[in-house]
Amino acid sequence: MASVFLILLFWLLGEGMSRVLGLMPGSLWGMALLFLGLAAGLEPRHLRPAAPLLLRWMPLFFVPVGVGAVAFFDLPARALFATLAALCWGTLFTLAASGVWGRR
Repeated sequence: MASVFLILLFWLLGEGMSRVLGLMPGSLWGMALLFLGLAAGLEPRHLRPAAPLLLRWMPLFFVPVGVGAVAFFDLPARALFATLAALCWGTLFTLAASGVWGRR
């Protein structure tokens, strides 16, 4: 239960930063803070007990994304170049980050 609380704490801190700064959603702030915590030495073993629970329920996390994709279906067509650029850069960044941190 402590590992779930720790993850929720990062999310809550991210939500607070989002309310104060307003630059991006709180969930992204929370993930960035969690990443910085792990990079600074937070042991992954503290988070490991929550992983099976989150992985088991992960499909439910994609329901809002699917609803948003259906609701804003015409948006990628209106901004096709920006959408393709974001997909390409995001894919390249993910591959590069996976390659760098995967060797550790």
